[in-house]
Amino acid sequence: MYELENIFWSWLFLPVILISILFVFDRAWKIKTQKLFFSKSNLERLSPNISQIKPIIKILAILIGSSMFVIAMINPKIGTKIETFQRLGVDIVFALDVSKSMLAEDIIPSRIDKSKQLIGQIINNLGGDRIGIVAYAGKAFPQLPLTTDYSSAKMFLQNMNTEMLSSQGTAIDEAIRLSSTYFDQDQSTERLLFIVSDGEDHNDLSYEMAELAAKNNITIYSIGVGTEKGSPIPIKKNGLVMNYKKDSNNEVVITKLNKIHLENISEKTGGKFINGSVTEDVINEVIQILENTEKKEFDTQKFSDFEDQFQWFIFIGFVFVVLDTFMKDGKTIWLKNLNLFNEK
Repeated sequence: MYELENIFWSWLFLPVILISILFVFDRAWKIKTQKLFFSKSNLERLSPNISQIKPIIKILAILIGSSMFVIAMINPKIGTKIETFQRLGVDIVFALDVSKSMLAEDIIPSRIDKSKQLIGQIINNLGGDRIGIVAYAGKAFPQLPLTTDYSSAKMFLQNMNTEMLSSQGTAIDEAIRLSSTYFDQDQSTERLLFIVSDGEDHNDLSYEMAELAAKNNITIYSIGVGTEKGSPIPIKKNGLVMNYKKDSNNEVVITKLNKIHLENISEKTGGKFINGSVTEDVINEVIQILENTEKKEFDTQKFSDFEDQFQWFIFIGFVFVVLDTFMKDGKTIWLKNLNLFNEK
């Protein structure tokens, strides 16, 4: 396990690459120019101690040394100790609807943004629970496996949007099916699935998948985002509404919260429907649910100690700089006598 502390300094590799390219062109130009005025034999007689290899070795030493210093600035760290500790909590999977209907703005700022806010606030109120994230529209795709790394979870969450999946529609059954695979069947932790959606489902398999989830001891809580009155789906360009989504009859599509469908899915697993309009109410509801859910103990492994490695790269870089400094451009006498490079 490793991490890069200052990845920003990677741009310093660009000058190293540029120097390499310039050296190649300079080398080619010198060889071409020398051939215009001198033959190889005449050049060797005029400059018998000029080495053809030394300049290449010297530039390689400079490039390698410079690269080592850049890596030292980036500061690679290696995880040297794994800490195993016990946690009390439950396993939670968030299935976020990223279909186009979630662009509707009957909930400010939009259904998708509101959903991400809700999940983010729920994560902020967790402690010890493992969480996973699934994105779904016409199909479901894994985003984050069960983890206690809440920072990573929120990072993945912020990057989710309605453009991330090409398959459109709202297949809640796919979300339930994929989410069910997240839970470890060998562990007895409580399993909670929060479906965050407007409930516009496009097939009739959701109830069957909910019943199957119930058999696997998964409790589904649905958080409905949207209004039952509904709203059109905006089509934006550069943040401005250019038009609204229309159906095959050129009529503006009105997307509505399907509260009943979400309620029925949750009830089949012993869960409940939560109205997602008011963030504070949702958080209080979820906290209440978690307080009433039995916490189970599970092991968690974590790389708890990372050691800096920059000093090794500084040392290697220094060695190559010293090598370049003390290496002369001319031929080395004892190497010349050995004729390792087949030089006359």
